[in-house]
Amino acid sequence: MANQKGGVAKTTSTVNLSAALRERGKRVLTIDLDPQSNLTMSFGINPETLERSMFDVLVHRVPIADVIHQREVDVAAASIDLAGAELALASAIGRERTLEKAIAAVRMDYDYILIDTPPSLGLLTINAFTASNGVIVPVQCEYLSLRGLVQLESTLQMIRENLNGEVRIEGILPTMVDKRTVHAREAIDLLTENFGDIVFKTRIRKSVKLAEAPVRGGSVLSYQPDGPGAMSYRALAEEVLSRDE
Repeated sequence: MANQKGGVAKTTSTVNLSAALRERGKRVLTIDLDPQSNLTMSFGINPETLERSMFDVLVHRVPIADVIHQREVDVAAASIDLAGAELALASAIGRERTLEKAIAAVRMDYDYILIDTPPSLGLLTINAFTASNGVIVPVQCEYLSLRGLVQLESTLQMIRENLNGEVRIEGILPTMVDKRTVHAREAIDLLTENFGDIVFKTRIRKSVKLAEAPVRGGSVLSYQPDGPGAMSYRALAEEVLSRDE
């Protein structure tokens, strides 16, 4: 889950897509790779009380199983320490493959591993791209949000050429959609015009319930199972599963 622009519902989408996949019987791991630890907190885990976190996995080579917490889905938790990981890894040999090597030990235990990345294209995000076979890009339906897709694709091209030949944009997810505005409709039209079938048919509308759910320590599927937010992420899960068939 990646977009160098913040505030586009990356964490919200990671939480709720993972819960929707788990609801379908899939074994799911989520990895918090953002020093803000929003994914960790969204599942009711206090990052300030963690003895070990993704920082220790990346920098001290602690087994990733040691930082996985069983919640609605499995969560490899992060803390603010992760902010120092890029500096700590800067001089390491093979630093772009650190996450890939850590995941290898548990990869066969899961059907899906979803990685929540920071709002940048730095070393943490590059580690995520190198370890992944697909990227879902949540995009807020505003014109300025669309421009970052070009930079993201150029970064992925660099990753394909040098680190991971398989990684590609799996899908672009329109988020925070307000269908009452002409601007939102025009932004979706622009997305579809430029990226075609790669744009998910699912649209994630603005919803206060999506913002409230993390306060309760879980997904909107557990907080409001029959609400529009839960239904949207179930539809997204169906799209993801159908693309993987």
